[in-house]
Amino acid sequence: MAFIRDNKLEKTCYQSGSDLYDNVNNNVDFALVYRLDESLPDRIRQYKEKGYVVHIMTGISWGHYQDYLYGEYDGVNHWDEAQTDRFGNKILHSPDIPYIVPSIPFTDYLTEKFKKVIDLDVEAIHVEEPEFWDRAGYSEGFKREFEMYYHKPWEAPHESVDARFKCAKLKAYLFSRTIDRLSSALKDYSIRKHGKAVRFYVPTHSLLNYTQWKIVSPEGKLADIPGVDGCIAQVWTGTSREKNWYNGVLKERTFETAFLEYGVMQELTNRTGRRMWFLHDPIEDCADFDWDDYRTNYFKTVVASLMHTGINDYEVCPWPSRVFDEKYPRNTPEAQGISQEYKTILNNMFNTLGNIENSYSDMFKTGILMSDSQLYQREYPDNLFSQAAKEEVGTVLLESPELWEEFKNKLFVNPGENSELMLKYMASKTFPAFYSLSLPLLKYGVPVCPVLLDNARRYPGYLDDYKVILMSYEYMKPDYPDANTVLCNWVNNGGCLIYVGNGFDPYNQIKSWWTGKYKNPAEHLLELFGIDEAISDTIINYGKGCVGYLNINPVELSFNKEGSDRLRDFVSRAVSNVNIKYNYSNCLKVNRGIYTIAACLDESVNSEPVVINGLFADMFTQDFAVIDKKTLLPGENVFLCDLDKIKEKTAVIGTSLRIYSLDEDDKKINVVAKGAKCSAKIRLKIGFAPSNVSVNGEKCDYVFDNHSGTVLISFESDGSEYHITLK
Repeated sequence: MAFIRDNKLEKTCYQSGSDLYDNVNNNVDFALVYRLDESLPDRIRQYKEKGYVVHIMTGISWGHYQDYLYGEYDGVNHWDEAQTDRFGNKILHSPDIPYIVPSIPFTDYLTEKFKKVIDLDVEAIHVEEPEFWDRAGYSEGFKREFEMYYHKPWEAPHESVDARFKCAKLKAYLFSRTIDRLSSALKDYSIRKHGKAVRFYVPTHSLLNYTQWKIVSPEGKLADIPGVDGCIAQVWTGTSREKNWYNGVLKERTFETAFLEYGVMQELTNRTGRRMWFLHDPIEDCADFDWDDYRTNYFKTVVASLMHTGINDYEVCPWPSRVFDEKYPRNTPEAQGISQEYKTILNNMFNTLGNIENSYSDMFKTGILMSDSQLYQREYPDNLFSQAAKEEVGTVLLESPELWEEFKNKLFVNPGENSELMLKYMASKTFPAFYSLSLPLLKYGVPVCPVLLDNARRYPGYLDDYKVILMSYEYMKPDYPDANTVLCNWVNNGGCLIYVGNGFDPYNQIKSWWTGKYKNPAEHLLELFGIDEAISDTIINYGKGCVGYLNINPVELSFNKEGSDRLRDFVSRAVSNVNIKYNYSNCLKVNRGIYTIAACLDESVNSEPVVINGLFADMFTQDFAVIDKKTLLPGENVFLCDLDKIKEKTAVIGTSLRIYSLDEDDKKINVVAKGAKCSAKIRLKIGFAPSNVSVNGEKCDYVFDNHSGTVLISFESDGSEYHITLK
């Protein structure tokens, strides 16, 4: 029973930069003690005394590194290494804390700083968010790195697509270099001085989110760094509520975006044997929303993560103090603190997530290719736009559904004539080229999973789990031609590849392996299959598989329902060549051991409710309510415990407190539990109706449900240890 487990399994964690106190002492397995300052040794001591495994966490692209910036560390002022935009503005995380160009001196500085942390006897170090802004690349520090890397003078990113692509590629390399040098040096130091290798992890946003937010980071490249032991997938409401286009409507689609974000994050450790934790956040960095909004979107991200059945470790909450102590919407007369009900539900979830196990999903996978290179082409140089286009199409205009109607027809009547507008739109935060391929299928119940093109080159057989793959080189570029060869071999062995694109993307003009022989990398791919690039709506058999080629920029499929229908129709015709038929529905559902996780999709094939019958405990309620039917309306989701699948006579169904032991004999059951300060609920499956339930020797409230054979125990927890007896 994973509810009762050793902390050393490290299945659940949270990060905190504050002291440990009863309101946030949730008794997860390990704590990510945040911030390197003079209070760090005392905070580490607090967590160790309470039984936590201790990891250390801090930022790698920003932090309280003023002693380095102002020259106290080595006598050199390093402010010229602050990330800087083309207008000379330093890009700041907060006042006096810039985003850094990760130089060799900065890496050496971090190494010395972390050696002192290792001496405090911690198990692991996490360096979060290696982030280089796309609009950066103009500081003197970056110019030096450019000259060393490319052996020629720096080129301004805004002057050509080739310069912008080169600068972005260098940005990813610089953080890869820092992580490689830092992890290797710290492991060496730890082994030499303490006889053990400290573990090294990289918490990072998803490749999808960084693409939308226009931040360069070494995502897939982390697999090539031997000192990295794993990652934390920093996916939460704040990343997944980012708006996207589907059927001509721009809006938040938190569940679907989270599903795709968690999907690509699991690929960072796929085939590596490394650890991955999925993060959820009951709040988010933006404090402008109310509790109903936070709660709804939190449930969506939890359900989205649970549908990826190969990951069963979780960061249950970053910054618990801001969840349990602060009021929202912040700085408004309506601001309120967390309700006791929601506080209990969150503590329930923190404990339940520790009980999740990996499981095999028998539904076949449809993949959509992504690559680190999509981070390198999120903006376009000045020479591609006229002044009139720059004035007509701004960020606000591009992301406003109302204003979009005014010029979308002009944009797509003749993309050649209106290419300036189209390019500007492609560079917006909405990333329409990707969502136009993924949402039409995902919204119709097809579990589309992002696949890293880079991994297809790294790992033989990486694509074998997929029967259908969609792709486009309009939003990414392959680093080497053998990526196309891998795809060709996969199709030859029975895969169905669907390519969408028309060669419109200006980044086809960068200097790369296809330069001089092909107009773009897609031309090489299509040549391998014998397909004429000028012909559209082509479906051919190739070996045991087939290839579908749709000659259109995928962006154009985003802005009306006809575009989504066209893609689905084309995909359906292509997959029929390999004897696959999609059964479209408005439901995604997976089973993970005793748990059933489901989402009823809106904007789908129909708007009928999804009904799930059985005997369940609803894990999204404070009392783990026992139900025999759950009805989901479009846009709703659920997390259920299937009571019929629990074969043990006595078992924990759900709990607000961590269970440390459960012992029973013929006369009674004894439970030891401890957790945060909250209104505690514990539901147990037992073999009898209890005559008495006591907590620390005092009678307490309980309700026995004869239909499910479960008992709900309720009492107020003040953070103490509780001994519960059922006679």
